Amino acid sequence: MSLGSDKAQQLCKICADICDKCANECSKHQSEHCKKCAEACRECAKQCRQMVTATV
Repeated sequence: MSLGSDKAQQLCKICADICDKCANECSKHQSEHCKKCAEACRECAKQCRQMVTATV
């Protein structure tokens, strides 16, 4: 990403999508582990989206 790869945006978008899907699935469950996982995945997706805009 720091080298300006043309694949950086694609990679970050894919990562955000995967994290969103994981967060959605984990949020369906009530265990503390799943709640923490969903929260971590949402934060990861947010950071990936920020990286997409930073690499434009």
